[in-house]
Amino acid sequence: MTSPIPDPIQAGIAAGWQVIDASTLQQDRRYDADVVIVGTGAGGGVTAEILANAGLKVLLVEEGALKSSKDFKMREADAYPALYQDAAARKTADKAINILQGRTVGGSTTVNWTSSFRTPAATLDWWQAKYGLKDYGADALAPWFQKMEERLHISDWPTPPNENNDLLRRGAEKLGISTGLIRRNVNGCWNLGYCGMGCPTNAKQSMLVTTIPAALEQGAILLTRARAERFTLAGGQASALECAALTADGLAASGRRITLKARHFVVAGGAINSPALLLRSGAPDPYQVLGQRTFLHPVVLSIGTYRQPVEAFSGAPQTVYSDHFLHTQALDGPMGYKLEVGPLHPVLAGTTVSAFGPAHAQLMGRFAHIQGLLALLRDGFHPESAGGRVTLNGDGSPQLDYPLTPYFWDGARRALLTMAEIQFAAGADGVRPVHELVDQPYRDWNAAKQAIAALPMQKLLTRVVSAHVMGGCAMSGDALTGVVAPDGLYRGIGNLSVHDGSLFPTSIGANPQLSIYGITARLASGLAQRLGGKG
Repeated sequence: MTSPIPDPIQAGIAAGWQVIDASTLQQDRRYDADVVIVGTGAGGGVTAEILANAGLKVLLVEEGALKSSKDFKMREADAYPALYQDAAARKTADKAINILQGRTVGGSTTVNWTSSFRTPAATLDWWQAKYGLKDYGADALAPWFQKMEERLHISDWPTPPNENNDLLRRGAEKLGISTGLIRRNVNGCWNLGYCGMGCPTNAKQSMLVTTIPAALEQGAILLTRARAERFTLAGGQASALECAALTADGLAASGRRITLKARHFVVAGGAINSPALLLRSGAPDPYQVLGQRTFLHPVVLSIGTYRQPVEAFSGAPQTVYSDHFLHTQALDGPMGYKLEVGPLHPVLAGTTVSAFGPAHAQLMGRFAHIQGLLALLRDGFHPESAGGRVTLNGDGSPQLDYPLTPYFWDGARRALLTMAEIQFAAGADGVRPVHELVDQPYRDWNAAKQAIAALPMQKLLTRVVSAHVMGGCAMSGDALTGVVAPDGLYRGIGNLSVHDGSLFPTSIGANPQLSIYGITARLASGLAQRLGGKG
């Protein structure tokens, strides 16, 4: 039985797209291009389309597999191993933070929840003042954000929020806390609520169905299941990229080697993987800043239960937010946080909430009646919020060490208090912060306020998660604070650029995909001109 949903990926392959699955290679191979791009997420996808449209021969390298709507079955057991780093269980070195990152063609854009925000003006002002990014003001970037909003159909979402999101709006309104509506990169969305498992209707305007097909139509080559291992560097240039072909399950090297030659290389593997590739390659780092200042928007969570059905698994995942607590103190004052909700699906929810045995069974028994509030803490603007550090394990794989400081824990406690108060204001009959010492809900705000104020805020007790990895290859006007120059070129390697969220010298205080789209569109357009591409 054929699917009623047309699959543009399969149609493109049938029409002759150049897609090479490295797991099928029977011998070592070499490929040549004008530009080799490592990674197919927000930065790599945008860069590929712009360079291919400029007439340059582009080759994209992706460690994950090429999946498409025919593979997206709205099942967690299928999606997490196939589409995420470490089957959606990537963690920091001390296991204190769980990190969701995509590992498939389209990267995290294939599995994110479609929330689209421009980089906050306050963040850009900070970058201009502290990192010498003088051309990165809100006015200068506005045309690039607009360009990508139009390209990816980023617009207001006309459908009313689902109950999961509307509870945030109603609770905040009762407390006089301002909220807003989230713009989404969708076109013809069916409002299913399973965005994190890949869009089965091709409505999400991810790189998988937009920029990468456009680049392939212009003759780009896509190499999948290939792990970029290291650059060959000499004389201030990268002469080649050495890759390992992976097995069909994507877990191990097959033994086949791939050498990629290009005039120019673009690193866009995402924060964690991009710094790791450059560290493995011995990239110049005279001031020891490569891999440093990696940011996460570390997230703490609060679970509210309601008498009425919430059905947080149904409907657009994120449509309501509040920035109120980003603006109640100075940018470099006590840690601010953005409030959103998350969709809830049984596997991810069941492994995230803190409860055991009968308490866990009782909570999951009310699964259709629970709401999960998220607080994304804005890291990177205070001396006690210097982020984490990407280093290499003995086998060359990356690890992220991210210290959770007293400064962070102060923000986490305030965020948990805020979320509990909002949930009770919205009518919750019970609220529990996601904390290992809390296995029963608090029944009213006064009880919650006293209990949360007394909870020990410690790693592995307080659950912390992240889906926004930024930094590690900081862009700066000053080599002392950034390995990448404002034009995207890596300092000390004349033909290598970085085009992804690892460029950010701080976190941004908002879901980062549109920031990456706009900033890399600008960088890629400049690169196309330097490489002699057509206008």
